[in-house]
Amino acid sequence: MSTSHQAAREALGVRLRELRQDARLAQRRLAELAGWHEAKVSKIEHGKQTPSEEDIRAWCRLVGADEHVPDLIATVRNISSSYREWRREWRAGAHRRQQTIATQEAETRLFRIFEPFVIPGLLQTREYAAQRFRDNIAFHGTGGDVDTAVQARMDRQDVLRRGDRDRRFHMVMCEVALTIGLADDDVMAAQLDRLLTLSILPRLSLGIIPTRARHRRAPHTGFWVFDERLVLVDTAAAELAITQPREIAVYVQEFDSLASSAVYGAEARDLIAGAIRALRAS
Repeated sequence: MSTSHQAAREALGVRLRELRQDARLAQRRLAELAGWHEAKVSKIEHGKQTPSEEDIRAWCRLVGADEHVPDLIATVRNISSSYREWRREWRAGAHRRQQTIATQEAETRLFRIFEPFVIPGLLQTREYAAQRFRDNIAFHGTGGDVDTAVQARMDRQDVLRRGDRDRRFHMVMCEVALTIGLADDDVMAAQLDRLLTLSILPRLSLGIIPTRARHRRAPHTGFWVFDERLVLVDTAAAELAITQPREIAVYVQEFDSLASSAVYGAEARDLIAGAIRALRAS
């Protein structure tokens, strides 16, 4: 969980504790009146649990602070939007997430994208994308609209060629992304061929970190930096949306460090071509 997300929960907990104390209600009494376990009040006040909107309404009603409901609910919604659980996202429809990202991309002029193991979505073939969606849907145990999700991802790729001429893409991936078995060999070979084609786009700087390169930072998880205003970070359970400038600066620094270990241009294409040869020889 990001620092900004946790800090927001803790600040909300402090505000709710102040309202309870102003009403001279003990934690146990508030829990009794609300029909909750006593531990729930403590967890909320210490930032260990995000209250639901209904929790906020009940809390304010019981402490006589109904006038604070709109502001507190707005705070909860902001916290929830910064932490998107994958299971919930997939259940809502994989294509919806693609459309949401497309909105962010349309507003972005400088993309800094790092993926340690996966080809970035903006560079994926239709078949590679379909495999990734199928695997993720199966992992999270949700229904899946694979075809519409794939089409939405393909539509997003228009951003590579259209729009502001000043729009730039700096993408970095680890060499293992070229060889890891996330797709069948024929799908992977076609994906690598596409990488070679896209690598010469004038607005794309494609870097690959060789496995034996001197890594100044250990790769952890993929993240996308949209200008200086937003970072999206993938975890196993959720996507974090980071908007706090101090934290964004850390990810920019992380990206620059990883990018400094990458090779570009002809050297990057040599790594891709070598991965294609290895696939076709197997």
